[in-house]
Amino acid sequence: MKSREKFGSRLGFILVSAGCAIGIGNVWKFPYMTGQYGGAAFIIIYLAFLLLMGWPIMVCEFAVGRGSQKSCATSFKVLEPKGTKWHHYGWFGMAGNYLLMMFYTMVAGWMMYYCFRCARGDFSQSSMSAQTIAERFNEMLSSGKTMSFWMVVTVLLSFGICAFGVQKGVERVTKVMMIALLVLIVVLAVNSVRLPGAIEGVKFYLIPNFQHMKEIGIGNIVFGAMSQAFFTLSLGIGAMAIFGSYLHKEHSLAGEAINIGILDTFVALMAGMIIIPACFAFGIEADAGPSLIFITLPQIFNQMNGGRIWGALFFLFLSFAALSTVTAVFENIISFAMDLFGVSRKKAVLVNIFLVILLSLPAVLGFNLLSAIQPLGAGTGIMDLEDFLVSNNLLPLGSLVYLMFCTQKRGWGWNNFIEEANSGTGKKFPLFLRGYMTYGIPILIVVIYLKGYWDMFAPKAAAENNPMLLAGWMLVAVAFLALIGWFAFGGKRKD
Repeated sequence: MKSREKFGSRLGFILVSAGCAIGIGNVWKFPYMTGQYGGAAFIIIYLAFLLLMGWPIMVCEFAVGRGSQKSCATSFKVLEPKGTKWHHYGWFGMAGNYLLMMFYTMVAGWMMYYCFRCARGDFSQSSMSAQTIAERFNEMLSSGKTMSFWMVVTVLLSFGICAFGVQKGVERVTKVMMIALLVLIVVLAVNSVRLPGAIEGVKFYLIPNFQHMKEIGIGNIVFGAMSQAFFTLSLGIGAMAIFGSYLHKEHSLAGEAINIGILDTFVALMAGMIIIPACFAFGIEADAGPSLIFITLPQIFNQMNGGRIWGALFFLFLSFAALSTVTAVFENIISFAMDLFGVSRKKAVLVNIFLVILLSLPAVLGFNLLSAIQPLGAGTGIMDLEDFLVSNNLLPLGSLVYLMFCTQKRGWGWNNFIEEANSGTGKKFPLFLRGYMTYGIPILIVVIYLKGYWDMFAPKAAAENNPMLLAGWMLVAVAFLALIGWFAFGGKRKD
């Protein structure tokens, strides 16, 4: 039997895993959430939840991957006690990776398209207003041909990297992308803080204003920080477990997870250091929301000396962040096929190129030909549904599965988890966290999960005066939780 591929170096594992975690959530969502929730106070709470929730779950996912030497498709089956149901989650993990790529490939294409347009000077006209830039963004969305082209470029480029294998493809190319990303982000941040008037943005970003926090609402900030910390690390669908399966046992997993978390956090904080001071320097609101990247920032680069170059470099940085995630998730998808069906890497790549392109088309067409389809209500599209299924369901509930699998007696169990997590040299996972991981984090996850449903559907139900809308979706949420309970407690142990 052919031995499983391994990373060529520890640095490769750290950079590839960090590349999977570092994505649009870091460089797009984190800066505008920081702007919306009051700056430094939000960041402090975010960092606390990153340590309290993100780090333990990441260690769990790495441990399952390294302990099984398999992807999410079969890892639970290898490790679970006989007669239990954990292995069924493999199908949901696989679905999560495909669902994520069904819209993420399109958004990664947006980044590359904007990099191309900035380099070409499309946003360099001094008279160009924010409204004109917004119109150009909407023109891109309405052009199924343009978006399809850049989506296909993303798919071909990323699967092309994966085709060369773990060491020669994913590790080698991602290391280059990540190093370039880190250099770019430092250069851009230094340029941003040197702008006239940027110091006020730096103060907003780094000095907590607890009075402002009180005005926004402490509860809103806490839940916002908790959700962002939870989702930023791409946990719950096996996207981290796959890299654990390629890892040697020389180093303990707790220390490796800390290194990856620090790198992920550094990129998020530096992305904010690029965007927030620049917004203050040019008198633009930092809480512009999702439009911040594609409408507000081009307007800033338009006013900046050398803006054409800085804009192209910024969107090149975003492209690297997006492509590192796409490549990492594609590697997981390829590993699914290899582990589950025993096919070669080459065949898995060829089949999935066509499959992912086909699956990505609904999100692309949801902004033009299929714009009438609004599955979550007025103003939503197909992409919103796909994002909701992944971000609000599979990521939190998948993380709950990994956590319970590593701590419950009916799962892999605490002792097996600790043995795997602490194998090798380096920082050991604290044994005193057992109770917190067994009960505390699951409760937090359930709260975040139900709060996410409430926040999404309660305003719509109130606006439409339709309480049944909220009741129906909350029942869906409870049904998903019941399904997780079935994974955990269904069947009887036979060992």
